[in-house]
Amino acid sequence: MASTKSARYKDQPGYVLHSYPYQETSLIVEVYTREFGRVAMVAKGAKRPHSPLRSVLMPFHALTLDWSGRSDLKTLRTAEWRGAFRLLRGRALMCGFYLNELLLKLLHRDDPHDALFDTYEQTLQALLNNADHAVVLRCFEKRLLSELGYALLLDVDAQTGQPLQAQRRYQYLIDRGPVAAAEHQNGLELLGQTLIDMHNDNYSSAVTQQQSKSLMRVLIGHYLGNQTLHSRQLLIDLQDL
Repeated sequence: MASTKSARYKDQPGYVLHSYPYQETSLIVEVYTREFGRVAMVAKGAKRPHSPLRSVLMPFHALTLDWSGRSDLKTLRTAEWRGAFRLLRGRALMCGFYLNELLLKLLHRDDPHDALFDTYEQTLQALLNNADHAVVLRCFEKRLLSELGYALLLDVDAQTGQPLQAQRRYQYLIDRGPVAAAEHQNGLELLGQTLIDMHNDNYSSAVTQQQSKSLMRVLIGHYLGNQTLHSRQLLIDLQDL
């Protein structure tokens, strides 16, 4: 926890989301922590060949972090691996970059979501275990939107409040939810079964996989606004997003 005198934060679990050069020998590191959310830090000297931080500040590896400072840009003091070193590869690696980019662009700094942090860890573990990438992404996207206050309505008609009918077609209206397709002309059209399956995190159906992919693409694009996800096109090319 933080000390009001020193503003020192010790032994905090976290992950590197992104880093970029700062001055000649340092890095700016965006980290995601359980207690403090997304935090920006300067890692002084991290680019030097013999810096203890150089080989540690890598995405997707569980870290224990110490930092200090009261400004928006904190100073990273130490970083150590927390647990075994395991490397994401191939499509799993690209999915990991997509997760990190979502967190960078949708989470405000210093806004903790401890349940989402746990979901992020579980999602990385699922990718390491070669779980179905598309299913892993859908579940994470749904949880992320819920944590941000944009929870999806997936079990009842937003217009009538009645339970969704599996074989009926619905249109999903952003910030409202599904309504019977015959009653509205705008919005993404989906089967009721797809929405029911998403509510239950059941992506065994090929139709559900395809329609849920389309729905999440529309919703996340809406909440991103004008921001571009550079990892998205790579995943679209790999047919995972």
